[in-house]
This record gives sequence, structure tokens and C-alpha cells, in this order.
Amino acid sequence: MSTRTRRELVTFKHPARIKGVDRTIPAGSYEVVTDEEMIEGISFPVYRRVATLILLPSEHGSSMEMISIGSVDLSDAQLADASIP
Repeated sequence: MSTRTRRELVTFKHPARIKGVDRTIPAGSYEVVTDEEMIEGISFPVYRRVATLILLPSEHGSSMEMISIGSVDLSDAQLADASIP
């Protein structure tokens, strides 16, 4: 099965909470990585999301950690951030 990886930068203007992340994320920009698999047997290319990860600074030191999150949870956090004046 063919897979592809998309990377995007997500910016929070305010501290944010994302379901599945055990801490508040400080305001700032974060890389989000999305892995998708091609669905075969269809006459045109269609991909389905299989993983969404966010890169966050580690709580312990200067390293980074990739945390698996739900794409809907990320969207909810972005909407909540945008609704704060």
C-alpha cells in the first residue's frame, strides 16, 4: 500500500489544550505530521488518514517529542484558540 506524509505548521495564539496531550501547550507554532495511506481499487487516487502527530518540546530538557493526536481534537483546539479575543 502506498503512503504519503504531509507536514504543516499550526499556530496557536493562546495556550491550548488538545485531547490526548497531558499538558497545556504554550502559544506558538508547532509542526503537525499526517500520515495517509492510498485506498486501492478505486479509479482515482484517494487517501485516508492513518496518523496525526504533533511535535512538542519535551517537558524534560531541550528535546522534542512526537505525540499522537486525533485530527478532530486538533481542529477543536484550533477553533477554541480562534474564538478567544
